[in-house]
Amino acid sequence: MALRNIVYSNSTMIHKKSKYVEVFDEKLWELLDDMKETMIKNEGVGIAAPQVGVLKQVVVIEAENMFFELINPKIVKSVGSQQSVEGCLSVKDYNGLVIRPKTVTVEFYNRYGSFVTITVSDYLATVFCHEIDHLSGVLFTDKAKELYKKQDK
Repeated sequence: MALRNIVYSNSTMIHKKSKYVEVFDEKLWELLDDMKETMIKNEGVGIAAPQVGVLKQVVVIEAENMFFELINPKIVKSVGSQQSVEGCLSVKDYNGLVIRPKTVTVEFYNRYGSFVTITVSDYLATVFCHEIDHLSGVLFTDKAKELYKKQDK
């Protein structure tokens, strides 16, 4: 495993659409492992491949004592709405108030190419939506109702 550099919001690359993953091999597993290590080191709860400079439909999430690896994820159903303040490893200076679905059903493949369907709600739904948006080149700042400058520590 290796740490990868975070791509920030001022890069045109982070705003590009990711490519569908067709090969489930050791190279993909290495990317997943590196993404997890990078996310943990940077104290994130989720990370998408474009955030480490790879335009592939790959997401890693670790939140609420659960770990997910999503390849080619697609939101197939959403219900309700909720708003919360979001941050992002790729957006250094701002948090923002974003409205997201309360519950989402997501279809994806795991690292071995097995098809998975999961329904998540509340905080996990926000995290899933946030990370899946990255695969289309969309950041939370594109959807935020309000942006807040982060306070210096």
